[in-house]
Amino acid sequence: MKVLLLESVKGLARAGDVIEVKPGYARNYLFRRNLAVEVTKDNLNVVAMKKEARAKDEEERLAQAREIAEAVQGRQFVYETKAGTAGRLYGTVTNQNIADILAENGYEIDKRDVTLSEPIKTVGSHEITVRLHSDVSVTFTLDVKAAP
Repeated sequence: MKVLLLESVKGLARAGDVIEVKPGYARNYLFRRNLAVEVTKDNLNVVAMKKEARAKDEEERLAQAREIAEAVQGRQFVYETKAGTAGRLYGTVTNQNIADILAENGYEIDKRDVTLSEPIKTVGSHEITVRLHSDVSVTFTLDVKAAP
């Protein structure tokens, strides 16, 4: 029986693929879990439209990520926090702090996309990498200063 996968099935195929499976597997597993539908012209058209919409959304996200990368690349941002006399911070500069700094400057970034090579615990300049998209990442400088 030929079926059209709506979602990727590990060990079988990816979403949008037309595959040949046994009728029992299709009825009892794939159809019941809404992982696949029977191959018809209408179903093929619906999946093609969804695929096209997904590709368009992905293209827009990539363009937005490249735009942010151009604006942030090489810039220097300043973050002030409490620090001791030896330049050690009373805490750590976290991914959330960095995401907040970027948000203040008009760049909405998820804190999970910020990559730190090591925790920032001292005053000074630090290189920060942000993964904006699977194909786009940007590096900038964060200057940590002691608050008066």
